[in-house]
Amino acid sequence: MNSASVVTAAMLAIGDELLSGRTKDKNIGHLADMLTMIGIDLREVRIVADDEEAIVEAINALRARYDHVFTSGGIGPTHDDITADAISKAFGLACVHDPKAMELLGAMYERRGMEFTDARKRMARMPLGADHIANPVSTAPGFKVGNVYVMAGVPQVFQAMLDGLLPSLQTGTPVLSRTVRSPFGEGDIGTPLTDVQRHHPETNIGSYPKFDGKSFSTDIVIRGRDEAALAAAETDVIAMIEAIARSRKGD
Repeated sequence: MNSASVVTAAMLAIGDELLSGRTKDKNIGHLADMLTMIGIDLREVRIVADDEEAIVEAINALRARYDHVFTSGGIGPTHDDITADAISKAFGLACVHDPKAMELLGAMYERRGMEFTDARKRMARMPLGADHIANPVSTAPGFKVGNVYVMAGVPQVFQAMLDGLLPSLQTGTPVLSRTVRSPFGEGDIGTPLTDVQRHHPETNIGSYPKFDGKSFSTDIVIRGRDEAALAAAETDVIAMIEAIARSRKGD
């Protein structure tokens, strides 16, 4: 466990529509799944309105605290798509029409026989010197500046951008997990499970109650980066459940 490498991340989801309930976010869960698979710990998620100061404050706080920061939303063609401006301000950079992005978008609209309007040109805006995040779905790129990765809010586009980005990320040791099913509710296992956790500090043990309409049970999930530590904790969790069962038989 001591040799395990831990890489952390946060996500900032941007948009009034998320806070009003008009749009149900699908990107947070997808990002969490993908990062877990490659050994990055998603430690924090924030949702903020289309407000420049709120975005700047959140970005500066998160990028100082975590190895990676991922954003979704606010890089479209309308007046309230202000993420590029806010990220630029957070880094103290000019927000410009990136020449390569202008070329990509201009060529795409020409192929489609559509006018490359000022509104559409907004999708080429990003902090000066930012690197592109490819968009294989609708061409308009996301961008990377520092340890911040700025992507679209539309789930299909966000997922496609993330797929291309993942291989380039600094990753850590993946988290392993084991699940032990307990026939007892959380109230029955709470105290002894606390003791098990105390004896296995290199793991993280969580309990998740279930109810089948008649009785309560609990899924106990053990997480850790070291296989031996995980196995040892699992053994003690199983022993705990067996001890509770024996005590019930003796009552």
